[in-house]
Amino acid sequence: MPRIRQADVDEVKSRTNIADIVGERVALKSAGVGSMKGLCPFHDEKSPSFHVRPQVGYYHCFGCGESGDVYSFLRAMDHVSFTEAVERLAGRLGYALHYEDGGAAPETSGRSRLYAANTAAAEFFRGQLLSGEAETGRRFLGERGFDAGAAAHFGVGYAPRGWDAMMKALTAQGFTRDELLAAGLVSQGQRGVYDRFRGRLVWPIRDVTGQTIGFGARKLYDDDQGPKYLNTPETIIYKKAQVLYGLDLAKRDISRGDPRRVVVVEGYTDVMACHLAGVTTAIATCGTAFGSEHIKVLRRVMGDDSSSGEVVFTFDGDEAGQKAALRAFSEDDRFNAQTFVAVAPDGLDPCDLRLQRGDAAVRGLMGAKVPMFEFAIDRKLAAFDLATVEGQVGALRAAAPIVAEIRDRLLRPGYERVLARRLGMDPTEVHAEVERAARGASTAKPRQDAAPQQPERSAVPAVTLASLPRTADVAAERGIIMGALQYGHQVDQAMLSRALGAPFRHPALEAIRETIAAVPDRTRVGWAMDAVNAVREPYRSLAGELLMSPFPAKDEAGAVASTADLSRRMIVRGLEREKQELLGAIQRVPADSDGGRALRVRLRDIDAERQRFAES
Repeated sequence: MPRIRQADVDEVKSRTNIADIVGERVALKSAGVGSMKGLCPFHDEKSPSFHVRPQVGYYHCFGCGESGDVYSFLRAMDHVSFTEAVERLAGRLGYALHYEDGGAAPETSGRSRLYAANTAAAEFFRGQLLSGEAETGRRFLGERGFDAGAAAHFGVGYAPRGWDAMMKALTAQGFTRDELLAAGLVSQGQRGVYDRFRGRLVWPIRDVTGQTIGFGARKLYDDDQGPKYLNTPETIIYKKAQVLYGLDLAKRDISRGDPRRVVVVEGYTDVMACHLAGVTTAIATCGTAFGSEHIKVLRRVMGDDSSSGEVVFTFDGDEAGQKAALRAFSEDDRFNAQTFVAVAPDGLDPCDLRLQRGDAAVRGLMGAKVPMFEFAIDRKLAAFDLATVEGQVGALRAAAPIVAEIRDRLLRPGYERVLARRLGMDPTEVHAEVERAARGASTAKPRQDAAPQQPERSAVPAVTLASLPRTADVAAERGIIMGALQYGHQVDQAMLSRALGAPFRHPALEAIRETIAAVPDRTRVGWAMDAVNAVREPYRSLAGELLMSPFPAKDEAGAVASTADLSRRMIVRGLEREKQELLGAIQRVPADSDGGRALRVRLRDIDAERQRFAES
């Protein structure tokens, strides 16, 4: 594949705000001057340690150590090649790339082709919804309260009943059968290759960035022997355990809400009904139960680093809905946010609730939510006859472990009282049973340190920001490196070069200084990240920390002024060091010699320079 011209690679990066790209997947908030933070998308964490510095186009996780630029972020998150990452960002910008052989942009392969095939299929299905054959599909939508505008907003389409209408349309656009098979758009049978979706309403399933990665299709005709809902099979871009329908539409309101709230519903039409009724943070799973991978995705989008957020699960009132709620409850402790359950009157799902009682009823469903723990307790109690002593005791034994799981020490006593009221029992008896359940749970869990420990391999200890000595010299050296990496492009380059010209006393900081000092152009976009990557091990991660750590200033102007001041202080420190060396040398040289006179002239110049920098 031809290489993209380096000037274009740099230009696309300079025009792209890395916070916009990261922010499509991670809720970011301010973390000091020029820095933003959120929950790391590369590892599961409860509090945010993932930092982004838009000004330098760099990200770094202080928890797992992942770092890089916007290209490396896309490559890691979407598993695309470097060329595909550049092409994708160039496409967003409308920037025409040039290739080293002078040719036009080549046809990409792999994941990019699958994205393109799904996008083309979505367009095909949307167009087919207007056909005469799609009358059944349009009637299905209309009977559920969705007009043409609603269908267009959610991209709903129609798959013709024929054997290969979609395949013919996409092969005419240049897609191969192998690509369509890899995208899950067609299937291979004894009679050959055929459209996977036929005679169905089709919903495009998009990832959090809005790219179509698959489809969900609803059966319309009685002679269709397939399942009621048919989804895209697992592909290299569609992983149902990680996909949430509607998240691309809901993410903005989720991250901006106060409190930040996610509403988890069960189906595509429920998501549509909620959004159209004003509950615009509704999402749904795609053909699978709500699980831990979904939680990871949601937590990053929510910025789930405190208990102020809310996750509301809406379930049908039937047995299947209750089982789904209890499955969700089993994952409850993975959220920092408070979790709730909302069951509509008469067990209606949000789509039917909107159809029968209007938009206000759907919005009112949020006001009828109950805490997840309360819901789980009530489900346990429902299996017992609370009118008998035996039933009360059995219910207590069944519900006590649920209360024992409550981590919040302020919440647990409240739920003990709730359970006592439900059972009509003495609160002290309930408390004692909950404590027994808690002790039993702790002894049942395998000890984390029970497994034999493997001897650790010897390694060079990592140098981190926290491990640096707390001395005045180290503080000054650390400060000028932070300032140079983060704001060096905004200060006088000659002064900064002189400040970085003399060796540092701490070996790790000296290794970083040496690399920065060798950079020929510190005004070029991306220079700081390149410098960090060029620092020799084991000091590279420290350089990344210094690039990403919040700079101690009120605003950007203050940070630039502070960097300039640190530069002057380092120059003065260098002059003082030179003066001490000259004072030692002058003792060994005759005063009336040429060497002695030259040393005294240099000492006089140093004092003048020190005075000038000290006063500036």
